[in-house]
Amino acid sequence: MRFWFTILPILFSPLISAQSSDNTSFSQVNSEYDELNPVVSPDGKLLFFTIANHPQNVGGKKDPGDIWFSILTDGQWTTPVHAGTLLNDKAYNAVAGFSADGSQLFLLGHYADPGKPLTQGISVSKNNGGGWSKPENISIPYFQNKSSILSGCVTPDRGIFVFAAETYGTHGVEDLYVTTNEDGRWTEAKNLGAKINTAFQELSPSLSADGKTLFFSSNGRKGKGSFDVYASTRLDESWTNWSEPVNLGGSINTEGRELFYRRYSDFAMFTTTKNSDGYGDIKLIRDPSPTPDSAKIISVDTVLAKVPVTDTAHANTITVHGKVTNAKTGEVIPARLNFISATLPKSVSATPGDGFVISLPATESYTIRIESVGFVSVIEQLDVHTYEMKELELNFKLQPIEIGTRVNLKSVLFERGTPKLLPESDPELDVVVSFLTSNPKIRIELAGHTDNRGVQSDNVKLSQQRVNKVKEYLVSKGVDAKRITGKGYGGARPIASNETEETRKLNRRVEFIIKKF
Repeated sequence: MRFWFTILPILFSPLISAQSSDNTSFSQVNSEYDELNPVVSPDGKLLFFTIANHPQNVGGKKDPGDIWFSILTDGQWTTPVHAGTLLNDKAYNAVAGFSADGSQLFLLGHYADPGKPLTQGISVSKNNGGGWSKPENISIPYFQNKSSILSGCVTPDRGIFVFAAETYGTHGVEDLYVTTNEDGRWTEAKNLGAKINTAFQELSPSLSADGKTLFFSSNGRKGKGSFDVYASTRLDESWTNWSEPVNLGGSINTEGRELFYRRYSDFAMFTTTKNSDGYGDIKLIRDPSPTPDSAKIISVDTVLAKVPVTDTAHANTITVHGKVTNAKTGEVIPARLNFISATLPKSVSATPGDGFVISLPATESYTIRIESVGFVSVIEQLDVHTYEMKELELNFKLQPIEIGTRVNLKSVLFERGTPKLLPESDPELDVVVSFLTSNPKIRIELAGHTDNRGVQSDNVKLSQQRVNKVKEYLVSKGVDAKRITGKGYGGARPIASNETEETRKLNRRVEFIIKKF
């Protein structure tokens, strides 16, 4: 059954004191499904959000997300109602924001017109007194998003749209961009720059009421979990000059995944996978600390990101050098290396003749992403934390993209004895997503392995469950399930001895093999 709704005659009222930082007032909203992108109407009485893979979505359980809504009644949000087929289709649907008077609803994505090709961007629906009108597509010059999901925020004055997309000039996968409405026309999108964007994913941006403070989630910084919420202050009108992003701390961020943070007058809403009913739940925190600048952000939690090193000439540094080679032939190849720490993203190129050399602060832990055209990208970890070592040689091998290439996903980890992925697996899995997105004709097989301890039939079952979990992650990021097969082999195919725990760890792994190219 599908539902349509009308705007109820509710007087303006802010969210009342019955709301709390726990999940009590959302008991009717959160479910076994994935709740995403909560947005509150200007009168504080309607909560719009997206539910992924709900059987009542337009596309059923395969639908990546439809818009639903709930009404605030006596301090509780009512049971969610599907927002109907005008605002929802089989694509991902979500709310970007409201106009200040609540008469316009901005939507993420374009809606198809019969006989016309589907374009990309945002849309607007207008309150006609009895409901919302059919969305009208808004044109943004050169708008493109290769990611399966568009996230972002339109400000109430209808003048600014900040969003996350994988498009022109990204520093990695999804980057944050801005476009502004000037005399009724939206400008070409501008990348927010390297201070905000990393080689990994930046998602779900929003702005403070004055448009100066940017809130966003990232898995490219050393946070508490897979995605943490950060804040940064815009220092001028260029949209590329920002204060150092600061982690919002333990009152928001956990070892889970925090996304879709939005700040209102005396509360903030976001989603988290920590202690959730299903995958992601909506949470509310009351009276969040004001954040016009980084110093006030720090008052939220005293244990935050380190102060970045801005003068490496006077800091303790280490020189890292080496070469990148073809794992099959040993030939030195050109490559791009991105060194990402909690405070310092840096890039360097490797040439066949000279390799690479880079100077880094010597008290950091780094994630290194190594990329080369025609080769499978990899991620490695580097934990320096030394004042004595001044020089370090690191050499990397990349697998060529060809049928039969086997890639060991060394950083894809699971809870012991279970198929549950650990949050630190996300960066390497996101590299696989990026690889498959960039090479749409490649098909892969996932292979799961355990050590030889225990009952072999149980090991085969566990390794198959882990393969299924990895496939589920890749598909959730937009990879076509038909491109991925998988099999669990248990302990039948060791790559190291099973005599010691140190070598048994090497046998507990997930790989992918290129089957078609």
